[in-house]
Amino acid sequence: MHAGFGFLSQLTGRYRSLVVDALLALGYAGAGLLLGQERPPAGWQSMDGLGAVLTVLMGLALLARRIAPVGVFATSSALWIVFIACGYWPVINSMPPLLGLYTVAATRSLRTSLVCAVVVTGTWVYAGLGNAANSSMPTVFAQAILFPAVVFVVGRGSGRLAERNRQFAELTFQLRRQQEENARQALTEERVRIARELHDVVAHHMSVISLQAGVASYVFPTNPALSRQALDTIADASREALEEMRRMLALLRVGREGPPEGRVDPDAADDALEDGGANAPAPGLDLLDPLLARVRGAGVQATLQIVGSPTPLPQGMALCVYRVIQEALTNVLKHAGPTRADVTIRYETRSIEVCVIDEGRGNLPPDTTVTPGHGLIGMTERAKIYGGTVTAGPRALGGFEVRLVLPAPTTSDRPAGHPAPGHGDVPCR
Repeated sequence: MHAGFGFLSQLTGRYRSLVVDALLALGYAGAGLLLGQERPPAGWQSMDGLGAVLTVLMGLALLARRIAPVGVFATSSALWIVFIACGYWPVINSMPPLLGLYTVAATRSLRTSLVCAVVVTGTWVYAGLGNAANSSMPTVFAQAILFPAVVFVVGRGSGRLAERNRQFAELTFQLRRQQEENARQALTEERVRIARELHDVVAHHMSVISLQAGVASYVFPTNPALSRQALDTIADASREALEEMRRMLALLRVGREGPPEGRVDPDAADDALEDGGANAPAPGLDLLDPLLARVRGAGVQATLQIVGSPTPLPQGMALCVYRVIQEALTNVLKHAGPTRADVTIRYETRSIEVCVIDEGRGNLPPDTTVTPGHGLIGMTERAKIYGGTVTAGPRALGGFEVRLVLPAPTTSDRPAGHPAPGHGDVPCR
């Protein structure tokens, strides 16, 4: 039953215009046949079989009004003139020519439309002159001018509106394609940037491995305990380097990607919060205090709160947390103006949650969808590397909220719970 309705809906959607014209044709033909059964005014004869055939033909001609509007108008007008010449009441079949005039006015040039309007006016006057003894000629002339003029004006207006809608739909389509292309480009740029930072992390681990291997080789004959400690450090660093390499390769995989999740402001990170040049080491959570100091210097009252027992994070995960906080505070500076921003890092047993909230000066409702941009694309891609999620949107009480949730580090991220080498671990407060 539902399949039948679905097929009917699909058929109606594809051939909607044909269905509408078919209903109009049947409606006009049926209405004309019913009207022809009534007693006509004085001077006109009752409709017989020939009149019924002409009425049906005029109605059926409307089926092609969108395909050949001028041809349909000419056919219906010619049949209408024959109908009048046979002595039938003209009002019975006056609607098909008027509908044909409307279609011509809406889809054809001004000159063609004016010619068709003149044809309708002349036919109307011809009908009045054919029964002048029983007609009021001033009324006939008024109707012959007014009715075609109204149909002409409405048709021309409808045509202009349809053209504007077509242009608007085309511009909307082009804008959507441009937005999708910008999103893809932004995604690629963010992935390259993240991969470059992960490359720095892996390079750091490899440097540690090289250094500790040299130490182990040097002290092995005289200090086996120190040599074993160096080998343990090599094992830890190599395991974490391999994990970061796996994530970097997964990030740069070639394939079809879904649309960016969520919505956020389209502007990129503000230069005021940059943490160094291209050759600077990858930042970690130990650089949050300088970051917040720069935010306070820009006029935002920024605070940092750590809830729970801080867990040492791998350098790549710490970099992810830092970048999300940096991007969220950048958006506060760019769009909320002088306000208050609260950064909360919550350490749970199974997850790490980062929340950046500002009090903002906007009045967006909580369910508002904001345009996607570079900011959330980068945050989302970073979180996806570590199996996390990022959500962003207006708050019910005002302001904006960005929330990052990452799974807690496992033994594959760091053996035996020891911190990895580098600057990734969060300082205790």
